[in-house]
Amino acid sequence: MNILLVGSGGREHAFAWKLSQSARCSKLYCAPGNAGIEEQAECVPIKVSEIDKIVSFAEEKNIELVVVGPEAPLVDGLADALSAHGIKVFGPSAKAAQLEGSKGFMKDLCAKYGIPSAKYGRFKTVEEARKFIEETGAPIVVKTDGLAAGKGVIICETVEQAMDAVRGMLEGGMFGDAGKEVVIEEFLEGEEVSYFALADGKTILPLTSAQDHKRVGDGDTGLNTGGMGAYSPAHFVTPDLEKQIIEKLIEPTIAGMAAEGCPFTGVLFAGLMVKDGKATLLEYNVRFGDPECQPLMMRLEGDLVEILDAAAQGRLDEVKDQVSWSDDTTLCVVMAADGYPGAYEKGTHISGFEEANAVEGVYVFHAGTAENEFGDIVNVGGRVLGVTAKGATIAEAQKRAYEAVDKIDWPEGFYRRDIGWRAL
Repeated sequence: MNILLVGSGGREHAFAWKLSQSARCSKLYCAPGNAGIEEQAECVPIKVSEIDKIVSFAEEKNIELVVVGPEAPLVDGLADALSAHGIKVFGPSAKAAQLEGSKGFMKDLCAKYGIPSAKYGRFKTVEEARKFIEETGAPIVVKTDGLAAGKGVIICETVEQAMDAVRGMLEGGMFGDAGKEVVIEEFLEGEEVSYFALADGKTILPLTSAQDHKRVGDGDTGLNTGGMGAYSPAHFVTPDLEKQIIEKLIEPTIAGMAAEGCPFTGVLFAGLMVKDGKATLLEYNVRFGDPECQPLMMRLEGDLVEILDAAAQGRLDEVKDQVSWSDDTTLCVVMAADGYPGAYEKGTHISGFEEANAVEGVYVFHAGTAENEFGDIVNVGGRVLGVTAKGATIAEAQKRAYEAVDKIDWPEGFYRRDIGWRAL
């Protein structure tokens, strides 16, 4: 099978690493890819936003399955364009991708189908928002309705902060078109967890859990980021909690999407808040998380090509017995460029990959990397590497990951030293 992978991050490198292990993968391309993905796939210089070029390339190379990594091209209709040309694709239609593309759409679906989520309101004017904020009180959460690269969520400690956030989004253009409408929610307390499931429009295949570390600093301090590390499985997800997540959230969501005329095919990533053994939905994403995908792919036992191909064809029920998970824990430490999530320098040299990958149970996934004209690996993004390790316990996985991190030579990079701390 000829396969095209779309994306350039750590998530896509984890996909490439796992897809290339399948006997069914005869040729793997990645658009546009990164320096690490070049080890497993032929990278082609097509941006994820260039939908027509992706479709043309897929036709030219007789691509039999397209796996879409990031959310933006899905929201923009990449899956629809591929399907219209008879090309199988793993990923939801633009209509179904609204689950992530519009927080208002997601909240309305939850309200209609009784899916547990925070009390909310949708607003297009500052005055309408003010009334809801004052009635609800602080802390309170202000979100852009549209995609804002993971940065459109502001947790506000006071009513004044919330009003500043609303004004910044609705009147100040803080997040461009993504903030033309805002969703405001009550603040939920508890412990966050990510849960993943596949769907083919009708059948659900539950996967597993992970826990992300969003804040930039140790002890979950500082600014929110796209994720500074993750581990899987999450330490407090019991079989009972997993059953509750599937029955109360995942199943009614997939049934609701089908009832609304936009059946969901792809991966459903539920961001959840758990308190007193009960899970409440924070948000849905329509793709695997980054950095959650890296530890997930390292734990997955089974043929990823077979699994994703079945999902794309509406026959997930045939591969349920092919999905199993290692009993080991896997843990990913993100190495980022100094200054991230603010301004950072690009083009800084990174080495030590061979030594890091030689550590038992470790693989270094690339995210924001490229090869310069001299053949050196340099950073071209803020989150740059995902050093991922497997161990019999979370302590062993963490020890191996940091042993490998210490072998990476990158003076302009930084990382958290406490990934997995909640579990430990």
